[in-house]
Formats: sequence, structure tokens, C-alpha cells
Amino acid sequence: MPVTPQDPSAGGNVSASAPGNGDGSLLNPVDRGRLWVEIGIVLALSLGASALYSILSLIASLTAEKPLGSQSTGLNQATSTREWLDFANQFLGFALGLAPVALVLYLLWRPRANPFSELGLDIRPSLIGRDAGRALFLVAVIGIPGIGLYAIGRLLGITVAVQAAPQDQYWWTIPMLILAALKAGLLEEVIVIGYLYKRLDQLGWGTWKIIIASALLRGSYHLYQGIGPFFGNVVMGVVFGWCYRRWGRVMPLVLAHTLIDIISFVGFPLALAWWPGIFGVTK
Repeated sequence: MPVTPQDPSAGGNVSASAPGNGDGSLLNPVDRGRLWVEIGIVLALSLGASALYSILSLIASLTAEKPLGSQSTGLNQATSTREWLDFANQFLGFALGLAPVALVLYLLWRPRANPFSELGLDIRPSLIGRDAGRALFLVAVIGIPGIGLYAIGRLLGITVAVQAAPQDQYWWTIPMLILAALKAGLLEEVIVIGYLYKRLDQLGWGTWKIIIASALLRGSYHLYQGIGPFFGNVVMGVVFGWCYRRWGRVMPLVLAHTLIDIISFVGFPLALAWWPGIFGVTK
């Protein structure tokens, strides 16, 4: 049975006991088919496509001449040697990268039903402190062990070196890295947790079936980083999914994910300088 939110004021509608359309009525086969098609389209336009490319990237890495630990991948890298063009490209990447989030919020919209409130993505003065506290809890539970797992994966040679920040730094580099972290937090948590849980609830999936499926999806689109990050992100998906079921709000997950990525992106140059053998590329 799905775990209902413990906080009745949270506003998240995340429980379902039978396939339905959100108001308790059962879905007919045509509606079920339409939901599956919708899920497929959303994932093909967003993180499902990322998962497929990541699987191909891992296969390419494993079949390359160099061992996995000697390879690297880049995040938030420069797109042009001209500063203004690099800024424009990265800002467009942030803005247009949020289109799938807007799409799923639109798809979840119904008359007299606000998708922000249903997913717990709304900002309420009475819940700001609670959301922030829960986010900090998740940062401590997931973020700190995640760095350790990455380091262990690098030492074992099953994780590629992830270059999380560009080498050339401009005045706008850190603000852009913060926007990139915000985009990742919104994209992953709204789609992989909020939207997917809602739709799979309507299709009659059980709580742990949804949590495991979502966690495996989360791990799969991180496979380009190697084997270690796959398992680390699966664990993150399980913890985030369980918390969403308990709290009924996706906002703490978005905040936590954003903070974890800000620490990773902005702190990368320091980490590279302090531990080049772990965060750099092994020759």
C-alpha cells in the first residue's frame, strides 16, 4: 500500500490505491494507453533520452583503449572561446532546459487543481522553514556520502573524472553554475519524482515498485559518469522517493538537489586543487 504523507498540511497528493484519473475513478484501457504514451513522450524529451545516451556513453567508455579511471567527462563546459557567445549559449541551455518541467506541469493541470500544490512545489510561508530543514537533512544524508562514493569509485577505477566546472572563469561563471544546479534540481525532481510518481500512481503501481523504477531511471542517466555514480544515484533515488512519500512535497528534494549540485559545481576547482588524484584525470 502507498505510504500517505504524514503532514496533512503539506498539500501533496501522492497516494493512490487503484488506477484512476486523480479523482478516484478507474481508468479505462484507452486512458491507460494514453498515459503510457504521455510518459514515453515526456521521458523521450527529457531524462529518458539522457539515459539512453548515458548507456551508449558507458559502452563506449568500457570498450575504449584507456581504462575507465583514466577517462573524464565534462559538465557546464565552455561552448565558445568568445565570452558573450559562451554566456548566451549557457543561459539558453538553462532556460530551454526547463521546458520539460513546464510541459509536465501543464500536463498535470486540471480545472480547480494546481499542479504546484499537488506536487508540493509551491512556496508557502508556513512551510518555508520546514522545506529548508528537510533539504538540509537530505544534503547531509545524500550529499556528503555521495562525495565519498565518488572518491571511492575513482580510487577503484570504476568512475570517470567528472569536470564539473569550466577551466576559464568569468564574472558570470559562478551565477551560471548556480543556475545549472537549479535546472538539474527542477528537471530531475519534478519529472522523475513528482510527475512520474503521479502518473504511475494513476496506473495502479505500488509504492515500492514506483520508488525502485524511478531510482533505476535516475541511476541510468548518470551512467556516463561510470558504474559508481549509477549505484550512488539509485540510492539517492530510493531515499528521495521514500521522503517524498512521507512528506508529500517535492520542494525539499529540489532544494536539496540544487544545494548538492552547487557544492559540487562551485567547489570543483578547490577539490581539484586539493585532491588532484581523485578529482583529476589519472594519466
